[in-house]
Amino acid sequence: MKVDLFDFHLPEELIAQTPLSDRTSSRLMVLDKKTGDIQHGVFKDLKKHLKAGDCLVLNDTRVLPARLFGEKAGTGAKIEVLLLKQLEGDAWETLIKPAKRVKEGTEITFGNGSLTAVCTGTSDHGGRILEFKYEGIFYEVLEQLGEMPLPPYIKEQLDDRERYQTVFARERGSAAAPTAGLHFTEQLLDEIKEMGVHVAFITLHVGLGTFRPVSVEDLNEHEMHAEFYQVTEGTARLLNEVRQQGGRIISVGTTSTRTLETIASAHNGRFEEASGWTDIFIYPGYEFKAIDGMITNFHLPKSTLIMLVSALAGRENVLNAYNKAVEERYRFFSFGDAMLIL
Repeated sequence: MKVDLFDFHLPEELIAQTPLSDRTSSRLMVLDKKTGDIQHGVFKDLKKHLKAGDCLVLNDTRVLPARLFGEKAGTGAKIEVLLLKQLEGDAWETLIKPAKRVKEGTEITFGNGSLTAVCTGTSDHGGRILEFKYEGIFYEVLEQLGEMPLPPYIKEQLDDRERYQTVFARERGSAAAPTAGLHFTEQLLDEIKEMGVHVAFITLHVGLGTFRPVSVEDLNEHEMHAEFYQVTEGTARLLNEVRQQGGRIISVGTTSTRTLETIASAHNGRFEEASGWTDIFIYPGYEFKAIDGMITNFHLPKSTLIMLVSALAGRENVLNAYNKAVEERYRFFSFGDAMLIL
């Protein structure tokens, strides 16, 4: 299967640069995965498409202010650091610009020396391993010095960094937000629960592999970036009960989908308490074992995310829906509108 099968024309002005003031006022396209039929509405209409006994599964990861701006000790050269994942202790895998200035042994200072780092090695794709030194609690230092790592297609500054967090974000560790969850407010979640719909949480820390373009022509040759996930015993039990009682499991976002499918694939369709690293790659031909529907944003052409959506709803249905979204001037990507697939 070729990557070009998942291409579509997207005018650049449809890439949302700023979030809406009201999270629930985003538009909502509803796609029937069997017929390809499309309905248009707004996100707060979501309740009309849910029923008692269903379960929404949300990713409660919290985005780190993972972009740091420092100086190379000795020369004062400007260095930009993006934290990718914590290794052991205060060692982190990072991306650095310009990488050629940072070799093993290079020291970088941030915030007038309140945070320093030494390069101790390299990692895949030109990354660097940095060992940090600081006083106090690392995450508190990061909150003071770091900036939100917005995706490369967003050029505008973010006035309120909490707008790139879901209202239920708890577990720190992501390099990017699980953006389908950005449309929810506490009030909407409460109204959904009052309908008798279950709400469950999983954790998957989103890596920057999410934004990496597929660089091979044949999908069989693409390797996914591994991401850490965790599902509690309580969530697993709830999901098994929902399934037994005939309710639908509706994942919120591709990250929740990949986590649930990773676990169900390993346990013959059942859900179990689990944590670890997943590099599952879902594209057409994949048989879903965990979910019945999904809420997701509109994704980049030729990305692994549109491939996952196409696996659930059919490539022709999805490309038709995306072309309709362009015609109707939907807003795309992280701060854009949403799609519900049932």
